[in-house]
Amino acid sequence: MGEFATILTTGAKRARMYSELMLQGIEPAAAAKKPLGPGGKLIDTNTPAFVFGHLALYPARIFTLLGKDASHIAAPEAWHELFKAGAPCLDDGGASYPSFTTLTAHFFRATDAAIDLLSSTPDVHLLAMHPDEKARANWPNIGSAFNFLLSGHVMVHMGQVSAWRRCVGLPSAAT
Repeated sequence: MGEFATILTTGAKRARMYSELMLQGIEPAAAAKKPLGPGGKLIDTNTPAFVFGHLALYPARIFTLLGKDASHIAAPEAWHELFKAGAPCLDDGGASYPSFTTLTAHFFRATDAAIDLLSSTPDVHLLAMHPDEKARANWPNIGSAFNFLLSGHVMVHMGQVSAWRRCVGLPSAAT
């Protein structure tokens, strides 16, 4: 494993582990419900079902950016409209979403595959310029995009799950 791959996979593995901890105590039937705040007012926040569905879309991009076939980990096409960036988090008790177990299983399977691929990616590929000019403004090279997709992006959304947990009365997830 190259030096950059080691650095990137270390953060990615930590984010993956934290994602698993966030599941503690979440009942699958409650995972797609927004919490109620004071006075019974709905708190408009992303739910765990939405977060894990959203994050499940991104590991395939790592394969694609490296010119690898992502079909074995790509999220089902129907998920893209439900969970794409900017899509609203629906509060319909989960009727619009796949089961929470399906969402989390796909997220972990796809994330593990992306981490495995990343661990064997030579540094020269990680240092290559991002092929998308628009994306390059945020991630000048492939490695910086992978760092965001497998670490920063995951942790931002796990913060949403952490806040949701507190809103529904669950304790902090132990680390």
